[in-house]
Amino acid sequence: MFSLQGFGRRVAASLSKQHLPSARFSGDRAAPGTPHFDVVVIGGGHAGTEAAAAAARCGSRTLLLTHRVDTIGQMSCNPSFGGIGKGHLMREVDALDGLCARICDQSGVHYKVLNRRKGPAVWGLRAQIDRKLYKQNMQKEILNTPLLAVREGAVEDLLLAKPEPQRPGSFRVRGVVLVDGSTVYAESVVLTTGTFLRGMVVIGLEMHPAGRLGDQPSVGLAQTLEKLGFVVGRLKTGTPPRIAKESINFSILNKQTPDNPSVPFSFINETVWIKPEDQLPCYLTHTDPRVDEIVLENLHLNSHIKETTRGPRYCPSIESKVLRFPNRRHQIWLEPEGLDSDLIYPQGLSMTLPAELQEKVIMCIRGLEKAKVVQPGYGVQYDYLDPRQISPSLETQLVQRLFFAGQINGTTGYEEAAAQGVIAGINASLRVRRKPPFVVSRTEGYIGVLVDDLTTLGTSEPYRMFTSRAEFRLSLRPDNADSRLTLRGYEEAGCVSQQRFERASRMKASLEEGISVLKSIQLSSSKWKNLIPEASISIDKGVPLSALDILKYEEVHMELLAAVAPAPLQKYAECRELAERLKIEATYESALLHQQQEIKEVQRDEALELPEDLDYLRLKDVSLSCEVREKLHLSRPRTIGAASRIPGVTPAAVTNLLRFVKTAQRRQAAKHRLPNPEQRLCAADRLEERQL
Repeated sequence: MFSLQGFGRRVAASLSKQHLPSARFSGDRAAPGTPHFDVVVIGGGHAGTEAAAAAARCGSRTLLLTHRVDTIGQMSCNPSFGGIGKGHLMREVDALDGLCARICDQSGVHYKVLNRRKGPAVWGLRAQIDRKLYKQNMQKEILNTPLLAVREGAVEDLLLAKPEPQRPGSFRVRGVVLVDGSTVYAESVVLTTGTFLRGMVVIGLEMHPAGRLGDQPSVGLAQTLEKLGFVVGRLKTGTPPRIAKESINFSILNKQTPDNPSVPFSFINETVWIKPEDQLPCYLTHTDPRVDEIVLENLHLNSHIKETTRGPRYCPSIESKVLRFPNRRHQIWLEPEGLDSDLIYPQGLSMTLPAELQEKVIMCIRGLEKAKVVQPGYGVQYDYLDPRQISPSLETQLVQRLFFAGQINGTTGYEEAAAQGVIAGINASLRVRRKPPFVVSRTEGYIGVLVDDLTTLGTSEPYRMFTSRAEFRLSLRPDNADSRLTLRGYEEAGCVSQQRFERASRMKASLEEGISVLKSIQLSSSKWKNLIPEASISIDKGVPLSALDILKYEEVHMELLAAVAPAPLQKYAECRELAERLKIEATYESALLHQQQEIKEVQRDEALELPEDLDYLRLKDVSLSCEVREKLHLSRPRTIGAASRIPGVTPAAVTNLLRFVKTAQRRQAAKHRLPNPEQRLCAADRLEERQL
């Protein structure tokens, strides 16, 4: 065992060559009396809680290490979950038996589905959340999860050992060292440090070390990762000031009410905990030209905005908006922080001006003329690690059994963090049990899109999920996340409960049966028109139409069809969720047939796996430019499909790489005296090359 804290980069390089005295590696087991867990998760935020709970659900003895137990589940920025693209991630986390969707259904104060004007494939489930309730419910869940222990402590360093042979990586993680010098041994470690790696809080020209207002940053761990050779970058984000509710004139503002009925996030919940009439409204206001004037006149007092560090493109500060989009009115949503909270969160008003100038900005906004600032907005600058240094399982390529999840990978948002957390926790557990990793491809889920974008393309600014990032949006809908992921999670990872698995199986069987019954009911178009006159059915069609065809019409729903044919269809209309999902399946049936072919083509490329130990920089017998070699070496794509998505890797390079891999496979087959696949693969190779 050895610790890297205090060693220089030269020492780290020598370690990778295994020139340390053997005593450093003596004894691969924990010393007697030293805590030993299967999985240790560092950080109690949204990625950490999901990772720890997922590892425990998979059957691993898990320890969650956090600075303070009372901050587990804290919503550090906005009091909301979900949205366009983000709601999809939450549904997928829930399909894998994750926590955040269920906790939101127990803690929300305003539930609304966004993007209703478009098709259900891009609807965005969203909710305003009571901060206090969410934290209470999350802590209750975490502290009562079997096989999961929680301990307060700051991690200062990593314990490392010799790497496992035949696997990529210069080291293998064996545990962590805490600030007090104590050690905890582990078979896998998950880092979910959020904005705490060398975090710095900024207000005006003042800067002080903190990962979050009032919490100390993690400096020693950041130094360890850098000395190990990880490529480190710097990002920034921010949060708006908090305003006293009683100081706002809501009467002159645009009021937005919640949906009735409310749509829950979790598949296992039919309703949310609070009735629509008891939920809280949100209010809309806008900036005016005086805000622009204050911002532009005081740029010299704002060190955060002058920093070259990249901030969030899609959730920018008000200063960034004024600079990028001058002379425009900007929306400000006034969002409640809880049922009994006296604070309002002004969404869209993130700023890092000095506190007295923040008050001036706020009082220029309609409805906020007499507003009182309870807490000023502030910026946070922090380290992140280039996500091209991790595999699709979120295990690092440099250190075996070490996993990264959340903002450490360059993402922003609770939902993106939770999605990475559940995948990292599952794979940390599977790694301990020496089972294959659980990988979601971009054809299977938004989680797959998120991970593939990060590990293949990297990011130079905080990454946020949108539906536009997914090529197969019609297949990756919020309503069918359980059909896509729950069964896999149960069978391959063991992270899904028996109850959830059985529910998803019943729903899948009911959908298949319902679609079959709908297809079996065939009538002429004129007869359908007579039965359902309110539908815009053309009577000129000469072929019979099925009930599934009729369900595609906007005016038609399952209750209407059940009234026409009650005997075969009534039971499918009685369950609201089943009826809605049958309607969505009918809506996209034709388009899905075409998209399934595209998915198969992508899956074919994804099935062509690249060897883990390929040294792209020294690879012979393959024509690759130096630029392509460097890009492949940095990203280390797992498949030919992933390699083809790396910017700068040309189609010719992909074809040459494919030829090399196939040739290597043939040589390996001949070496082991296996049946020679030469004749069988030859035609397939030429076809693949032409298609690529």
